[in-house]
Amino acid sequence: MLKKILSITAFFSLLFTSSLLAKEEIKMLDKKQQNMITISAFTANGNLDKLKIAFNEGLDSKLTINEIKEAIAHLYAYTGFPRSLNSLNLFMKVVEERKAAGKEDILGKEASPKPENYDSIEYGKKIRAKLAGLKEDYTGAPYQVFAPVVDEYLLGHLFGDIFVRDVLTHEQRELVTISALAAMTGTQGQLNFHLKAAMNTGITKDQLNDFIKVIDTKVDSTQAKLSKETLEKVLDSK
Repeated sequence: MLKKILSITAFFSLLFTSSLLAKEEIKMLDKKQQNMITISAFTANGNLDKLKIAFNEGLDSKLTINEIKEAIAHLYAYTGFPRSLNSLNLFMKVVEERKAAGKEDILGKEASPKPENYDSIEYGKKIRAKLAGLKEDYTGAPYQVFAPVVDEYLLGHLFGDIFVRDVLTHEQRELVTISALAAMTGTQGQLNFHLKAAMNTGITKDQLNDFIKVIDTKVDSTQAKLSKETLEKVLDSK
């Protein structure tokens, strides 16, 4: 009888533990990630009034100054220098205003030196393959054949010189990227790729659904709807 009781107790203990583990697997976006979404989205769509609010909320959530600067620099490759520079100039003012008000923001780490014998093209190939979920980088795409120099820029500069900087992780960079693409029009094709890339860097399905909620409630409901449709296609293909 005692053995039976112990067996039943062990069963329910295991069931309870399994339930806790299942709950722990649900990974949502934290406050810093949510603020990185709005900073990136408003940098991309040029809404400077809301971007100023996003900067303050981001710094309040303990995003570092260097993390935000790195996100802005990263985004020039997706939004162009005009939007990136507008964002950077505004961020400088926000940092100065907060300092004058007595707020102590965290500067954060600088980028580490590039790896020894660094080759931007070869590094870029490895990173793009990783983001695409492939063992080797793809070649022969129509645009690569039509304009090889564009692919050289993508590999050497974007996936090479930008991604090699470790101020942000690759996961953070993909969150920044999908946030910008979701806020812009006509970029659903690129968003499709980068939603998959985000998952390949560790962002979960639950976090991506959470990402759509942030775009919907804080950025633009129309863009959120389009992004949700793209995300559903990506998840269906998994």
